[in-house]
Amino acid sequence: MAHVYTLVNQKGGVGKTTTAINLAAYLAQREQRVLLVDLDPQANATSSLGMDKTKVTSGVYEALIDGASPHAHVLHSPQLKLALLPASPALAGAEVELVGMLARESQLRNALAALEGNYDYILIDCPPSLGLLTINGLVAARGGVIIPVQCEYLALEGLGQLTHTLSRVSAALHPDLQMRGLVMTMFDSRISLAQQVVAEVQSHFPGKVFQTIIPRSVRLAEAPSHGVPISLYAPNSAGAQAYQTLAEEVLQGDRVVTEA
Repeated sequence: MAHVYTLVNQKGGVGKTTTAINLAAYLAQREQRVLLVDLDPQANATSSLGMDKTKVTSGVYEALIDGASPHAHVLHSPQLKLALLPASPALAGAEVELVGMLARESQLRNALAALEGNYDYILIDCPPSLGLLTINGLVAARGGVIIPVQCEYLALEGLGQLTHTLSRVSAALHPDLQMRGLVMTMFDSRISLAQQVVAEVQSHFPGKVFQTIIPRSVRLAEAPSHGVPISLYAPNSAGAQAYQTLAEEVLQGDRVVTEA
């Protein structure tokens, strides 16, 4: 059974998509079978992996709305050794179309059930909102939720709203929903506030914050414009080393749980 992790934060610009694509890339480097699901109508994960999002003709929308088998819509990257269920322009209308559907919150989980046996990891990149697409992502998160948190004060304010949403989804739709962990991103060691934010999050979520901290990095910001993850664009950079370490931490944690 695949580890299905949903990456979510309703605040934009926190490194959510960056974390999704680079964690996927490094898990694939470790011989894991990885599927990245782009659930964001902005399709940033799709374009960050070198796909022209304006030319994607099918993807997660068809699986969500049309009930089509997702197998035919998965794209494969031999170079990265990972798979992508892309976002197409049609996904922008999915929020409205889902409203009138039966079991609307479970559409993605039902669609991905057909794929779980083919992968070790399925990572779902959600839009920066708490709408129906994100709710679908949360309900599909059999392995748990990964929350990227920018190392700035305002990032703390949104965590309360997000954890409240997780509690409501757990109570109403997904009783086994768990927080897999929080990833501190865009960390600048020269700024004392960044260190304070890390300490504050660790205090409020003991045992739930990944030890790996992702630094603020020009290389990480540049990589998407070249259509590749940091593992190919600047493999020796500090950002690359951080995401490689994060992937190792995720793998190690999952091994411990499996063995237990």
